[in-house]
Amino acid sequence: MAEILSIASGKGGVGKSVISSNLALLLTKRGKRVILTDLDTGGANQHILFGVFHPTATLTDFLNNRYKSLNDIAQPVNGYQNLRLIPGTGDTLRTANLQYAKKKRLIRHLKELDADIIIVDVGAGTHYHALDFFLLADRHLSVATPDPTSVLDLYRFIKLAAIRKVLTLFAARDPIANAMLDKEFQSISEVLEAVGQTNEQGIPAAQQALQEFHPYLILNRVTPGSRINTLQLQSLLKQYVGTNLTLLGKIPDHESVARSVHKYLPVIDLDPTSPAAIALEQIADNLLATF
Repeated sequence: MAEILSIASGKGGVGKSVISSNLALLLTKRGKRVILTDLDTGGANQHILFGVFHPTATLTDFLNNRYKSLNDIAQPVNGYQNLRLIPGTGDTLRTANLQYAKKKRLIRHLKELDADIIIVDVGAGTHYHALDFFLLADRHLSVATPDPTSVLDLYRFIKLAAIRKVLTLFAARDPIANAMLDKEFQSISEVLEAVGQTNEQGIPAAQQALQEFHPYLILNRVTPGSRINTLQLQSLLKQYVGTNLTLLGKIPDHESVARSVHKYLPVIDLDPTSPAAIALEQIADNLLATF
């Protein structure tokens, strides 16, 4: 069975898709069969990062039942052995259009893909689909930059992901759960209290689910002048969410990344000795060490 990695962020523009594509390629170089799936709702661009402007099939075709299986639209990426891509299309995956039944079918088929590792590039933001796609994985990777707003958005994203994880545990189809997600819980204890009011016997299961939720953090575009206190962020999440956040690595800000995007090549191929590429190599090794 494939290991599923989800990669998400609290806000857009932090380099999540670039990191996803490079990690996918790095894992193939380490002998893994990888499928990169673009679930960035409304902003799918993984195919463009590899220079594929007109995919032969996309998630639209699967969701509209033109293909029976996601394996049928997982396309080899020219020049990269053991790497396949499932292109996304924003128009179909917009929050307003993706029905519950289609989302459940998509998640079910994702878990049945034939690969060693499936990387899910999740759209930025905190709508239900982004949270659900993030949570479907075995390992949850989050991306932020040292910018204070990025860090705050990341904190909010992980908090809401933890809340979503608890609520869907006992009331996946209950409209009350969706209503609760709209509330501004200040701590996970408030969530557990709300769970207890609905189903007191569900509290131990909810606590167990939180204990098993261990997201990872990748800091991107780090400069010598960056000021980010990762220990404080980890402390806040532990105190108010009950979640351990592990720093997987830091990627320095370097012009080679922008050049790689413009040339439609992963930076680890375009400039493998650049600081960004070296950092990505280390993150891939750190990630494999968690398996």
